[in-house]
Amino acid sequence: MTHPPHPDTPSHPDTPPAYGVLEPEDIPGYLRGLGHWNGDAIEVHEVSDGNMNRVFIARTPDGTRSLAVKQALPWVRVAGPSWPMSPARADAEARAYRQVAAVAPDTIPAIHGYDAGNYALTMEDMSDLRVLRTHLNEGGDYGEVSRHIGAFVAALSFATSDFGMASATRKELIATSVSPELCKITEDVVLSEPYLDHEHNHWHDSLDDLAAAFRADPALRTEVAALRHVFMTSAQALLHGDLHTGSVMVGTRQGADVVRVFDPEFSFVGPIGFDLGLYWGNVLVAELRARALGTPGDHADQLALSWDAFEAELRRLWPTRVDTFFDDAYLDRFLRQVWSESLGFAGTEIIRRVIGFAHLTDLTTLPDPGPASRRALLLGRELILGRDRLPDAAGVRALAERVGTAP
Repeated sequence: MTHPPHPDTPSHPDTPPAYGVLEPEDIPGYLRGLGHWNGDAIEVHEVSDGNMNRVFIARTPDGTRSLAVKQALPWVRVAGPSWPMSPARADAEARAYRQVAAVAPDTIPAIHGYDAGNYALTMEDMSDLRVLRTHLNEGGDYGEVSRHIGAFVAALSFATSDFGMASATRKELIATSVSPELCKITEDVVLSEPYLDHEHNHWHDSLDDLAAAFRADPALRTEVAALRHVFMTSAQALLHGDLHTGSVMVGTRQGADVVRVFDPEFSFVGPIGFDLGLYWGNVLVAELRARALGTPGDHADQLALSWDAFEAELRRLWPTRVDTFFDDAYLDRFLRQVWSESLGFAGTEIIRRVIGFAHLTDLTTLPDPGPASRRALLLGRELILGRDRLPDAAGVRALAERVGTAP
């Protein structure tokens, strides 16, 4: 361990008494100490590539056995100690995995243990899979991924909502899932800063006019403020909280397609449409990338596939609700609300990924990111302002095509 103990580290009977940042040389003893590894030899290498955490892969020399260790750092990994961040976000991730494991275990990596003292998860090694964004950027297709995403959101949403969970249990979930530090990041980085003159924001030089126009657009700012308020006050269900094409792994094992949703460290109880919206915003940007490269595919159709799977699963689960007061007529109304909010959040996700803090390689790796980035901003704005005038996925696809081919 190379970092001094964190002052806010909770005690845990099965872990070392002091939290410290794990290094590759620590992993063999760490796994053996927690009973996750027997006497077999261990080779360790670091595969950290996200913004927040460190990830290590431990495997036998012959590759017949492997595990992953993911540790939350007391700062944002890409920024270092200059941007402190409580590692307790790993508690939220472990909690979310437990909830999903109860209703949709095949959609997440297998979790072998959570070490609360060191804010570290030991889990399934997914290094044989690929991040969906990387797969798509290199011309891959979705397969059944979007159906899995829609069903995943529906299963988690229903199981942790007032429709599928006893009231007292729900209240306990809400209380234990509060994540003020990470929610504040989302409120700022996704739903505020892109519409302000803020030091975090940056964009392609050709977008100066649109960045300034968005900051000065009262209609857009008002609608984003409304979505921000929904995010801050709507406690509908437990969310993944950061569900995009970079938090989904895909591949095949023994001839079968595999989809794994990971990194739910931003998990909290919030509006169901937020998770769907983040995913939709990313697949629509993937559509704009494909059009810029002259290789349009079925990206825009993924919104329809995920929504259809979400709606079908929710309607399947609805008769099992704990409160029969909520009838099918109310379900129809509820779905319209989720649809509208999902589109709005998709728009905010697109905009923040172009003129906000964290950008998408879908656009930044294009030979000329400017034109597609401009179309993305215009699409994001139309989704936010027109979300109640877009009744179905066909309308969204038409909008994406129109914006995607605009000069």
